[in-house]
Amino acid sequence: MIIGYARTSTIEQQAGFDAQIKELQSVGCTKIFQEQVSSQSKRIQLEAALEYARDGDVFVVTKLDRLARSMRDLMTIIDGLSSKNVTVRILNLGLDTQTPTAKLILNVLGSIAQFEREMMLERQREGIAKAKADGKYRGRKPISDEQRLSILRLSHDGFTKAVIAKQLNVGEATVYRILAEERKLKAI
Repeated sequence: MIIGYARTSTIEQQAGFDAQIKELQSVGCTKIFQEQVSSQSKRIQLEAALEYARDGDVFVVTKLDRLARSMRDLMTIIDGLSSKNVTVRILNLGLDTQTPTAKLILNVLGSIAQFEREMMLERQREGIAKAKADGKYRGRKPISDEQRLSILRLSHDGFTKAVIAKQLNVGEATVYRILAEERKLKAI
């Protein structure tokens, strides 16, 4: 079986998400797991896809960064799939893990991707520090008590997080954060 996995970091990246799914379908993926979450979040569909893969299957992603957040993460995923005799194919690189050469190239490219991400984060931190020093960085706009209560009420009424965010004109991540804070308070 050919299993596909598609991911974007946010729901605002719908065009890229749709393009991934279309590309996975075009290469014959009969089962596609998909999610729109940050690579730093818990990737439930990725976990489900990795669990679903069986001996002889092919696991396909369109790009390396859709699969792993770091070199260690990539190696854990590749090793886990290899132990199940599952081949990994990365479409934009034209690689699959059936050959030793492809495995070597994948290791090198994974290391370069991790280096690139770390450099980007360093530049971002430097930019934020400069903006703060110049008095131009104010951070996230605080959420009002009224918005907080509205989020809790709408969630209690059964509205989805995306609908709540849109209705209150806040980010979906804000809705998740407020609801998580509320759960922690109730647990105490």
